[in-house]
Amino acid sequence: MLIDCHGHFTTAPPALGRWREKQIRAFEDSGARVPPDELCISDDEIRSAIEQGQLKLQNERGTDVTLFSPGAGKMAHHYGDAQTSLDWSRVTNDLISRVCGLFPGRFVGVCQLPQSPGDALEASVHNSVAELERCVRELGFVGALLNPDPSDGNWQAPPVTDKVYYPLYEKMVELDVPAMLHVAMSRNPALQGTCAHYLAGDTAVFMQLCQSDLFRDFPGLKVVIPHGGGAVPYHWGRYRGVMQDQGRPPLEELVLNNVYFDTCVYHPRGMQLLVDVLPAENVLFASEMIGAVRGIDPETGHHFDDTKSILDSVTGLSDEDRRLIESGNALHVFPRLKNDKHLANAEATVR
Repeated sequence: MLIDCHGHFTTAPPALGRWREKQIRAFEDSGARVPPDELCISDDEIRSAIEQGQLKLQNERGTDVTLFSPGAGKMAHHYGDAQTSLDWSRVTNDLISRVCGLFPGRFVGVCQLPQSPGDALEASVHNSVAELERCVRELGFVGALLNPDPSDGNWQAPPVTDKVYYPLYEKMVELDVPAMLHVAMSRNPALQGTCAHYLAGDTAVFMQLCQSDLFRDFPGLKVVIPHGGGAVPYHWGRYRGVMQDQGRPPLEELVLNNVYFDTCVYHPRGMQLLVDVLPAENVLFASEMIGAVRGIDPETGHHFDDTKSILDSVTGLSDEDRRLIESGNALHVFPRLKNDKHLANAEATVR
């Protein structure tokens, strides 16, 4: 079984974007609200978007199931206020639920959280707790996206290890669901979104975790850092050395029981580095297909986001390592997947 832990509905019908634009414009012009029920998307529109997009590539590349969330860049938490983010999150999460209902066994939901920056942060964390519980208990979702920078490129929020986030972590542990620590769009012209803000966010949030006692307070908490961890594998020695200089425990003890990395690395040598540096138990297969990079790599003849072909090319992995990366680790990090009736018979042993 091949489980892709990182997929977004980047091909959502255009009506979703039009509703969002109307919502932002109405609030900015007068503080007005646009009712979520004004959004009209038919099942046929969803089917067409998925069948000609993600499902087509799943079938071509051998992916059995994708953990599916709203478009990360479109979360755009800096717009409006806490209610704006709550309405937008509920709209997008409900759309993801419809995808999962129309394609059972191929897509499993991961929710967007209604975060907000600045003075609205604390209230938005409490809204996030409620939305996470709704999505898990009512919609059958198995995880969440947590934005380390709800100011979207200006880094004005406290680190994700701050106690303002503790109510959310308490709920995550209670529900036994992880979060993918994924930034959204960048409104900072000095930080291009795909190649600067995303990868800087991955790198920054890892250091936040290293410098905290978050996992001492929440030993059962699990988080996934996307895009291969940004600079983390490349600079593993720097992190080890700085933690040693600061008198902190080794990284294996400090974070590797709780922090995982995905394979959204679009270069064979980068993928090789990822699996050479990090234990196989901490790497989850992912592609983010039809996402950040959509073209064909002229060096390989495959799409850049065809990460299965890249993973197949790396060396030094045992058959057990590959099984863990392709499915076993996902079932460990996202334990509610094991309760999904469509995955109940999956042959994967969780460590």
